[in-house]
Amino acid sequence: MTADGAYAPASPGCPGNLEPASAGGGETAAAGGEDIVDPSPFVRRAGGAASLDLSVYGAKCGGCISKIEGGLTALPGVSRARLNLSTGKLAVTWRDGALEPVEIVKTLAALGYRAAPFDPRAAASDEDREGRFLLRCMGVAGFAMANVMLLSVSVWAGHEGEMGAATRTLMHWISGMIAVPAALYAGRPFFRSAFNALKKGGANMDVPISLAVLLALSLSIFETLNHGAHAYFDAAVMLLFFLLVGRFLDHRLRARARAAAQDLLALQATTARRLSDDGAVEAVAARDIAPGDRILLSPGDRAPVDGDIVEGASEVDVSLVTGESAPARRGVGDKLYAGVLNISARMVMRASATTDDSLIAELTRLIEAGEQNKSRYVRIADRAARLYVPVVHTLALATFLGWFFIADGGLRASVMNAVAVLIITCPCAMGLAAPAVQVVATGRLFREGVLVKSGDALERLAEVDAVVFDKTGTLTLGRIRLVNRDAVPEGALAGAAMLARASRHPLARAVVAAAGPGPLAADVSETSGCGVEGVIDGERARFGKADWVGVAPGEAGAPGAGRTSEAWFRLGEARAVRFAFDDELRRDAGETVKALTARGLKVEMLSGDHDGPARRIAEAAGIADWKANLSPAEKIARLDALRGAGLRTAMVGDGLNDAPALAAAHASLSPGTAADAAQASADFVFQGDGLAPVAAAYGVARDARRRMVENFGFSVLYNVCAIPIAVFGLVTPLIAALAMSGSSVIVILNALRLSRAPGKGRRAQVRSGDVKASVLRRER
Repeated sequence: MTADGAYAPASPGCPGNLEPASAGGGETAAAGGEDIVDPSPFVRRAGGAASLDLSVYGAKCGGCISKIEGGLTALPGVSRARLNLSTGKLAVTWRDGALEPVEIVKTLAALGYRAAPFDPRAAASDEDREGRFLLRCMGVAGFAMANVMLLSVSVWAGHEGEMGAATRTLMHWISGMIAVPAALYAGRPFFRSAFNALKKGGANMDVPISLAVLLALSLSIFETLNHGAHAYFDAAVMLLFFLLVGRFLDHRLRARARAAAQDLLALQATTARRLSDDGAVEAVAARDIAPGDRILLSPGDRAPVDGDIVEGASEVDVSLVTGESAPARRGVGDKLYAGVLNISARMVMRASATTDDSLIAELTRLIEAGEQNKSRYVRIADRAARLYVPVVHTLALATFLGWFFIADGGLRASVMNAVAVLIITCPCAMGLAAPAVQVVATGRLFREGVLVKSGDALERLAEVDAVVFDKTGTLTLGRIRLVNRDAVPEGALAGAAMLARASRHPLARAVVAAAGPGPLAADVSETSGCGVEGVIDGERARFGKADWVGVAPGEAGAPGAGRTSEAWFRLGEARAVRFAFDDELRRDAGETVKALTARGLKVEMLSGDHDGPARRIAEAAGIADWKANLSPAEKIARLDALRGAGLRTAMVGDGLNDAPALAAAHASLSPGTAADAAQASADFVFQGDGLAPVAAAYGVARDARRRMVENFGFSVLYNVCAIPIAVFGLVTPLIAALAMSGSSVIVILNALRLSRAPGKGRRAQVRSGDVKASVLRRER
């Protein structure tokens, strides 16, 4: 319903509402004669705002997104409405008290969509039900098509007089007995969609499809009753079969996009054992866990939510967090994230978040964001689809009138030519041209380790002429390591590690990483801002700043040029040993820069660090153009300068100071370890320790744009050629069905070419460490 109270037309290019599934939960309220699920029990309230997640049934295209989001944001107090087309999840936020939650569901019903409280498992079940339903319909249509075509071939072969009229009529009757019930069953997805659209006062592209099928069946029955020479039962079932093939392929493509979020949800425990204050254990649903609850984790259990260990220690599988396959030791005070697997011993953790705020939930939301925005190509397809219904109905009517009154073709020829126009002009290929490519490209990028946050991001990335990298955390891992390991004696490294194991300082962690596991010094204490001291073999030892350790100015010498930091170790009165540390360049930074340069892109590095470290990293990565000591404003100024030179830039950054530059760039990418603000500003988030996903994203974006252009070009050419042929009566409804269905299949197959990644390929592991900054936000 629009703001003025009128019903909005059903979105063209979409199948419309599906078979209703059980809503589950909530009360119902009558609205317009329909049962409306009251979602009030599922509303979340915080800070004066109310939010609600709903499953929406029947939304299938970009026009549906626009209609739903526009209709809801027009409601009083609604500040945000976002629909994820792949999962069917609608997230609505409004000012608490501004409206009743049931009004949201009523508005959706008025727009032609059924809604129920969102449940990921129920949503997946509904999608599986839809897939099975489409598959059954396709099977019935295929069975009918094969058998009716056998009969039709016999009729065609005997058309020159070898088959008598009685035999031909019998063949038509047998064809009709097969085709009519099969078409009425297999056509249900289209008939139901068309009926729902007409009931709401609108029309979608399934209206002319349904009209064409019913007219073809009706005319065939009329011809059979009158012993006519021609019947078109074969055209009706063949049209439905190929349409269902295209619709099922589209369903499967969207299922691929949903698989990533579903795989993540599978890592989240659905039940947990909660400890009460008196020590009693009770089994609860994971969604009922609240911050502060104590959760018992036995070996083999997964952490149901994020939390901190308060009792026990165990080996845990943290591959979801760090990407490392080796088990890690975790004990009291350590953080556990949802999905982490307890391996060896009993532990008790205190929950710090709910399931909706857990790491896995954040990862799922990040993946779901991939198809929210519509690219320019999708918007073009939506506009073309909106023109379809009035244009094609007018064209079909004009064809009927022209053949009946002007060409004097009679009722039969006039109707058949009008039906052929209705069938052959179906804009399925146009409607699938961009969305199919977008879904396949997003799925392939996920396998390459890239999460796409915006539907138009692929289009913008394909247009860039330059790539600008940040240094720390982007070209480098943002991970401190010991760089003068060979110059440090083994005894000094072992002694420093005995002190460092008691500290969480990044330099201490780097020493421990270099030394490996080992003992802890006695009487260890840490002085904030200075270092760690303790007793080793009866002697006092210190590890930390030079002046605190007692390094004489002459003994210290000059610090390593370009190094980020250093620390010193002294045991007793022995000579102090210097430890030098630096950030680690990503392993494939040089290869990625070469790959981007080879594609004709200009590559630069912008850093807020000093000249020394910036120069060394730029040289190691093979970047000739670099700038250091830049503020966030100066980074934006550089991007503006590149834009003024006619270059469209892609910014790759990770820090809070990079967020403005990421937002200002034509396209932007951020590593999964980036700060929240950087991830929020970026169009793509890539995973892992390498930069190869940056080059992969650019390559896939270019390929996706090429496939979209090819699909649109083919769709336009098809319609330019097909419409005059149908209007002038040069094709039968059967040939029209073959042509229209074939065009849709060609578009989908062309989009699927994107799924063939070069090389061996891999399924990217989604790691919570890759969005570690998102989790740290909650810790802070």
